[in-house]
Amino acid sequence: MANLMRLDPFDDRFEDLLRGFFRPVLNQNSSNGVQIKIDVTEDEKSYTVQAEIPGVKKEDINVAIDGNQVSITAEIKREQEAKEGNRLLRSERYYGKTYRSFVLGQEVEDASAEARYANGILELRLPKKAAQSARKLTIQ
Repeated sequence: MANLMRLDPFDDRFEDLLRGFFRPVLNQNSSNGVQIKIDVTEDEKSYTVQAEIPGVKKEDINVAIDGNQVSITAEIKREQEAKEGNRLLRSERYYGKTYRSFVLGQEVEDASAEARYANGILELRLPKKAAQSARKLTIQ
């Protein structure tokens, strides 16, 4: 049997709708605007990371590798364009910095890592560091 609920047209949801009706739309789900989305694949020798960062120049992207932690930082700049007679009524594009950091299962050989950026996709080839064998100590 279905549960019945009483509809109160003056509950908080209705008030929020009316309160926000005359205000510009704000995206409250996203704290930093643009989020870097990544795909990570692995084979025996390396990791491949594809990061989606559209609308960014390659000079404005920084990649840092520390052991098995990879950090990607991108700065999205606003191009100033002034047109006579036109005024900006609404801008929903994000301008600022975005950051993504993640940890891989094995340390990366940062000296031979490669990065390419084309068509809004940053591709990283991160070779795995050779595993060091455990050293047995002789007790004297």
